[in-house]
Amino acid sequence: MSERILLCTDLDRTLLPNGLQPESPRARERFTTLAQHSEVTLAYVTGRHRELVLAAMEEYALPVPDFVVGDVGTTIYAIEDKGWRVWLSWLEDIGADWAHHNSEELSGLFEDLDVLRLQEPEKQNLYKLSYYTAPDFEREAVLTLMRQRLQHEGVRANLILSLDETSGTGLLDVLPERASKRHAIEFLMAHQGVTRERVVFCGDSGNDLQVLVSPIPGVLVANATAEVRAQAEEEATRAGNRDALYLARGGFRDMNGNYSAGILEGLGHFIPESADWWD
Repeated sequence: MSERILLCTDLDRTLLPNGLQPESPRARERFTTLAQHSEVTLAYVTGRHRELVLAAMEEYALPVPDFVVGDVGTTIYAIEDKGWRVWLSWLEDIGADWAHHNSEELSGLFEDLDVLRLQEPEKQNLYKLSYYTAPDFEREAVLTLMRQRLQHEGVRANLILSLDETSGTGLLDVLPERASKRHAIEFLMAHQGVTRERVVFCGDSGNDLQVLVSPIPGVLVANATAEVRAQAEEEATRAGNRDALYLARGGFRDMNGNYSAGILEGLGHFIPESADWWD
């Protein structure tokens, strides 16, 4: 038997067909067949928290994964017969970046910043501090001030700005420096004993670029925007990793390359025998 495959995929607009482009008929059904193959270890890598992952799995009839990297990379769950088990070794790994302060403690550093409003408790966790931002706030000035206060406490953090596309609301996540999709995938690889040649990551947007332009084999699904495709190509080329990036374009087994069709296409590019596991 050959070495197992670690298939890691983003959810929204990568596996989930919740973008503007059409989904290929039967593509998700074929993906489910693939995920059930004995040589596939499946990991969902997403910004969603546990309840939202479960909701997506139910709404879109997704296969149960072996692992979930959730909460913007701050939590890894192993999915077992008894339920979802948090990987404490991952929390220990990323917690060192925060000098083992937790999010509640760090929130006290920013109570005077009225351009920030704490998100709901279910959107916070031990090492994830999340805010709504005021419209048109002075981004660089506020982020610089926050970084200074964090550094004073010996905290190494990433401050990630994004936008809730449905509401137009600004979002800000304060995360441990190593709490990223790429580091989480590398952590899974090490603990599962999987070599890089048997790992594939699939994504669609700017927050997937850190992995897509790395040496980890990456697939950008065809429904990604032209801007993200151009940026991924440019950054992967600059980093010397262009051969590790595949841009799904459709036409593979009569599918359009969007969402799960792009995942199957890209996986077939890097690991050709995988196409026989679902067709």
